[in-house]
Amino acid sequence: MLLVMTKTITISLWVSSVNQIQSRKHLLHHQNAKLQFKQTSRSSKLLSPSFNTLYRTRIPATLPLTSTSNHQVTDYDAEIFRFCEIGNLQKVMDLVSKCEDTILDSRTYCHILQLCADLKALHHGKTVHNLICSRGIELDSVLGSKLVFMYVSCGDVREGRRIFDNITNHHVFLWNFMMNAYAKMGDYQEAVSLFKIMQEVGVAPDSYTYSCILKSLAALGNENSGEIVHGYVLKSKVGLDITVVNSMIAFYFKRGNTDNAHKLFDHLPERDVITWNTMISGYVANSLPQKGFSVFSEMLGSHVSVDLTTMVTVLVACSSMGALTLGQTVHAYGVKTTFNKKTKFNNTLLDMYSKCGDMDAALQVFKNMKESEKSVVSWTSLIAGYTRKGQSNKAIELFLHMKTKGVKPDTFTITTILHACASSNSLQKGKEIHNYIKENQIQSLEVSNALMDMYAKCGSMDDSYQVFIETPFKDIVSWNTMIGGYSKNCLPSEALSLFIKIQSESEIKPDNITMTCILPACASLASLNKGREIHAYILRKGLSSDQFIINALIDMYMKCGALLLAKLLFEMTKIKNLVTWTIMVSGYAMHGFGHEALSTFKNMREKGENGKKVIEPNEASFTSILYACSHSGLLNEGQEFYKIMVDEFKIEPKLEHYACMVDILSKKGKLSEAYKFIKKMPIKPTTTIWGALLCGCRFHHDVNLAEKVAQEIFELDPENTENYLLLANIYSEYEKWKEVKVLRDGIIGRGLKKNVGCSWIEIKGKVNIFVGGDKENPEAKKIEDLLDKFKMEMKKDKVKLYGLVDEDMEKEIRVCGHSEMLAMGFGVLKLGFGRTIRVSKNMRVCGECHEMAKFISKNVGREIVLRDSNRFHHFKDGFCSCRGYW
Repeated sequence: MLLVMTKTITISLWVSSVNQIQSRKHLLHHQNAKLQFKQTSRSSKLLSPSFNTLYRTRIPATLPLTSTSNHQVTDYDAEIFRFCEIGNLQKVMDLVSKCEDTILDSRTYCHILQLCADLKALHHGKTVHNLICSRGIELDSVLGSKLVFMYVSCGDVREGRRIFDNITNHHVFLWNFMMNAYAKMGDYQEAVSLFKIMQEVGVAPDSYTYSCILKSLAALGNENSGEIVHGYVLKSKVGLDITVVNSMIAFYFKRGNTDNAHKLFDHLPERDVITWNTMISGYVANSLPQKGFSVFSEMLGSHVSVDLTTMVTVLVACSSMGALTLGQTVHAYGVKTTFNKKTKFNNTLLDMYSKCGDMDAALQVFKNMKESEKSVVSWTSLIAGYTRKGQSNKAIELFLHMKTKGVKPDTFTITTILHACASSNSLQKGKEIHNYIKENQIQSLEVSNALMDMYAKCGSMDDSYQVFIETPFKDIVSWNTMIGGYSKNCLPSEALSLFIKIQSESEIKPDNITMTCILPACASLASLNKGREIHAYILRKGLSSDQFIINALIDMYMKCGALLLAKLLFEMTKIKNLVTWTIMVSGYAMHGFGHEALSTFKNMREKGENGKKVIEPNEASFTSILYACSHSGLLNEGQEFYKIMVDEFKIEPKLEHYACMVDILSKKGKLSEAYKFIKKMPIKPTTTIWGALLCGCRFHHDVNLAEKVAQEIFELDPENTENYLLLANIYSEYEKWKEVKVLRDGIIGRGLKKNVGCSWIEIKGKVNIFVGGDKENPEAKKIEDLLDKFKMEMKKDKVKLYGLVDEDMEKEIRVCGHSEMLAMGFGVLKLGFGRTIRVSKNMRVCGECHEMAKFISKNVGREIVLRDSNRFHHFKDGFCSCRGYW
């Protein structure tokens, strides 16, 4: 009667004839194992996984063919079973404790253990186990299996495994249960080890076994073993089981082997919805959303009923493709099939619209959702969408509104809104978010990294560094964010210091991103020696195949004045993308090698990437080639490229393109034409554009136009002393001292502060910095004597010196400071004969220093490479590569 009353599903356990396993450790070393896996420790881990196993059937409490006890069922057994049925565990435990003199049926203990497992009552389960042991009840395969089930279900995998290892005649169900438990807790290696033992003791795997082991192998990245398991599946009777084939398809997708996954799919005679979903999600996960959507179309044609997982996955595919029209079609289908009533569908739909850039549709989906359905995921998707669209203020407003609704932001919400603050340069809003993070103790590494990034992009490196030092655990992203932040905020020395620190003090090793962050710092400092050291590090660590690093290296060598090294690396690079070519064109441009830049630009369009005609220039590419034309005085070529950009490529000119054209016209003496060009511009000209024309006026001695242009500049930027000084120098060359005095009085009257000219030169790994009039350098007297000697010789040779003639006025308002002269003099004194002197300056080189460099290169026989804020000057034998176009 008890057997009739039980609601537990009864299954007949197949008992293997294999002898009791006395030592599992011995089996791990078995020489005749069918499948060789890497041996790992079999010590179980004390974790409490949340089991959502493949097996819904309970381990049976009864066996129809065998009985575990010969006595009659007692009243206690019936009473305990009744309370088990209604789930009253406390009453059950009271009854068990009272029947000390009564022998309970082993099936009763199974019912109690099942209830303990269902209620996750480990304490009571252990009590029952102790009673079983103390009362001398035989631990047969049924009762032993139920104990294993109870312990593992309650999270004590270690004790469950101990019992498992000591009971005989395991049914495949229990093996699957244990393997699945290890897989759920992330111990995939132990699941694989159990599969190996299972084979050795002769327990035949079933479809669930193969499904579990394939998932474990996929997680471990063990494709070879997965293919071996695939072979066993084909030989077994479960070879056509759809569950197993679905697992194999998922395995191959997980390993990135989409071809094998598709072959399995093609040869499958029957496909269920899980099969189709696995194919769609597999392609999407492997960055092949188009193929995923194609499978979805085929699925619809096969008249297979889609489910929520299908719809969500297809929407993700549309997001990945940026295919708004397809997304709208899926939306319509979702409405027709009533999936739009599901929260998960709506959240994914909202995310699809936001990622495809249709924020109006995303907002409409959001508004149509019930308030109870609007989770933090819904709000965050909308915030992220506005952030991607560059509408950071709307994103911030939405975040504040979300808080008023009582929705608590998660880590992703916080990082998204910080990104919005960074994108809009909203430092104050970013600080408010930071305060909110502190007040609500939202602590995570991702949030800390996002804060560092926000402060760095807003230009507040002190705040960024404060977050950095307060972060107890830092990953490589933390270090890269800081190093990159210092580089981009014109703090290259700090970036290099941090790079040295990560190498010496941190256990974290620099990666390819670190290299792309630190190389611009070397370029900014023109620190060729440090740049070459980092290049050597890249080669040692095997990072030289990274395209971003290659591009950063070429750029670094270009900006450090090592044009030949940059060219050599460029020619050695087999695969060149658009950025690679553009860097080379820009590099030739800044060095004044216009014809080389033109040739490179032509080769880019003809040879392209890896010898194919696939690369076409973009806005940046045209900026670089126009820049090259302006620096080399190539008027006709510049005009032709400008025409090609506008007419052939339909690129709307930006300010930088207009600036290049004005510079080209101005340097070739086409001043009135340049002036008319500026007046016809569809966008308002900046001081950079007017400044290019003003420089042309000085070069071609047009004082009248210079006055007109200077007035435009003063209205746009009245605080910049360099513009006043440029006009003052034009007046001084024509000895218009009255006008010069007016400018001087204007500067003094406005209380304008002049920028400090600064130059530096690297010698033996040390960067030596010079400021005009600086007497602190130990070599100052020697440098001054050397420069005086050069000046005397220049006067004898009647070399014209530029600049203001009025010495008193020059002392008051000169910004150059001739710091580059000091650096060049130091280089002559300290560098060995024949060594190239490499000097960098934070401002444009003045005419007098330019002439001094030409003189030194000829009379001392030293090549000088001078990088100012505008371009490179290569001085050799009394000539400069700029040919006067600077």
